[in-house]
Amino acid sequence: MKLLRISILTLLALSGMAFMNYESKQFEISKNLEIFTNIYKELNTHYVDDIDPAGLMRTGIEAMLETLDPYTNYISEADIEGYRYMAEGKYDGIGARVRKMGDYVTIVEPYEGGPALDAGLRAGDMIIEVEGKSAKGKKTDEVEEILKGFPGTEVTITYRRPGEDKDQRVTVKRDEVAVKNVPYQGMLDEETGYVVLTTFTNNAGKNVAQAIKKLRDENPGMKSLVFDLRNNGGGYLREAVSISNLFIPRDEIVVTTKGKVRDRDRSFKTMNPPQEPDMPLVILTNEWTASASEIVSGVVQDLDRGVIVGTKTYGKGLVQNTVDLDYNAKLKLTTAKYYIPSGRCIQSVEYNDGEPVDIPDSEKAVFKTRAGRKVLEGGGIIPDVVTGGENDAAIIHFLQDNNLIFHYATKYHQEHEQIVPATEFEFDEFDDFIAFIEEKDIDFRTDSEEKLDDLLAAAESDHYMALVENEVEAIKEKIASEKEDDLQEHREQIESLIEKEIVSRYYYQTGKIEKSLRNDRDITTALEILHDQTIYNSYFEVR
Repeated sequence: MKLLRISILTLLALSGMAFMNYESKQFEISKNLEIFTNIYKELNTHYVDDIDPAGLMRTGIEAMLETLDPYTNYISEADIEGYRYMAEGKYDGIGARVRKMGDYVTIVEPYEGGPALDAGLRAGDMIIEVEGKSAKGKKTDEVEEILKGFPGTEVTITYRRPGEDKDQRVTVKRDEVAVKNVPYQGMLDEETGYVVLTTFTNNAGKNVAQAIKKLRDENPGMKSLVFDLRNNGGGYLREAVSISNLFIPRDEIVVTTKGKVRDRDRSFKTMNPPQEPDMPLVILTNEWTASASEIVSGVVQDLDRGVIVGTKTYGKGLVQNTVDLDYNAKLKLTTAKYYIPSGRCIQSVEYNDGEPVDIPDSEKAVFKTRAGRKVLEGGGIIPDVVTGGENDAAIIHFLQDNNLIFHYATKYHQEHEQIVPATEFEFDEFDDFIAFIEEKDIDFRTDSEEKLDDLLAAAESDHYMALVENEVEAIKEKIASEKEDDLQEHREQIESLIEKEIVSRYYYQTGKIEKSLRNDRDITTALEILHDQTIYNSYFEVR
């Protein structure tokens, strides 16, 4: 009885403490909301200049959310079309991907069959005005906000096409634009199928299943599959479960979510017999493979169902839920973390006051796959075969950062009315590309040169210039000499990037994918693995 009495008193004490903590937190929330409201009113009433109340409030909301993680966001009514595209793979607008280049937002990819392409807009066209208002200096999202709108409405765009003297004006009728989440499926050879998934939007699982079935029906000799998840930023969790179920048995746990509210923790299992239970499988990943993509690749690795090839994935293991707010706004907030079958979490960093803090390898827990292979928690999914970044050379970063390959493809498209089919096209005008770069007169500076300049500045400040100047200048001359050879040294990779960009101007996304298959190191590695069953099986052995 004495023990029982002590236990009851302890429980009552703990309950009282929890109640006091709850009451204290509620008081703090009420107090700070009142302070915030008073500041907002005082600023609106007495600040020397006129204030945009909505803009001021949005700044406050975004500043508050920035202290958490980058995936907890406020979505205003004006942002709903962008949110809809991310969630559903479709939106209402002109049907083109745009990006700021220099002073103007530029069309980088008009979607095949979309309103922009039908109106005559092309990749490379700079948006000078929208609805008669200058777009110079505007951010990408500011221009996108105007381009999007209800189907059937119109937007007038003034654009400047490189190589032409006069700006042109066109009226584009907005429409619902659906972007395919499976833009391509085909055969890499007589025995190996290939499917690309770009995002886990609605029906991703159904579309992948149909793509594989179509390949099987049309190619009876198909024995293995390469599933490409590179550059796939994720999407719906349910689609990750659905796609995993294509390859793994019914009643297998795919992912578990764990958060602050334990009653909401859930495990998601496969529900159906797998479509492809035994077909040899390679999944391709890179540093932009994230979230739902990491769940699928992680599940396949944890259950020893296939081989992962490529580079380490992004490491986004956080779960977001969306809450409806008043006035058609939404709050997307992180509520839990993803845990895959081995028990590991794929989240690569923790967030402290909004800033990412990397998890060192020494603090990463070791888990085991079903066959007993060791895998690490945190830092994304490490492939079974790490191929490394193919385009990591400084010269390639320079060409891409300055959009030189993109601009050259625009010029090429203007000078060539048509080209041979995507798979047959070969770029053989490298000297012309070099001349194009030289005309742009953009200084190619490496990180090493930047750091050497910093060293010289520090030496001058510390009065050591006489000691280091000659040595540093000699190093810079050697770097300059090496740079002259960089274009030729990396010619094959650069030509491959040029080919893909040029092909996309004529055959759009499908052609770009078809062309990319020819010189793809990850795909070459995948085929080597799949062509030899002994090699394939060796990756599931415990070492």
